[in-house]
Amino acid sequence: MAPMAPGAPAVTIHVTIADFAFSPSTLTVSKGTTVTWTNEDSAPHTVTSSGSGSLNSPTLRSGDSYTFTFNSAGTFSYVCMIHPSMHGTVVVK
Repeated sequence: MAPMAPGAPAVTIHVTIADFAFSPSTLTVSKGTTVTWTNEDSAPHTVTSSGSGSLNSPTLRSGDSYTFTFNSAGTFSYVCMIHPSMHGTVVVK
């Protein structure tokens, strides 16, 4: 994905939470990209940084969404605190 030009519209990427998985589980985005996670499961889930990090959603019930804008480069790993086998990664360039 090319860097955004000044004044360019913000980019939003959607991640679906379904069948106890984040889909896609790995994203590569540019700085300034907003990611929205939407829970399509009947079970509650979270989007929480692994280790230190800024991802810290409330408990997402079915139909709820959580949005975060990535303004710095790096690799951001996250899990569902309720179901720790669920994990994902956002790589920001």
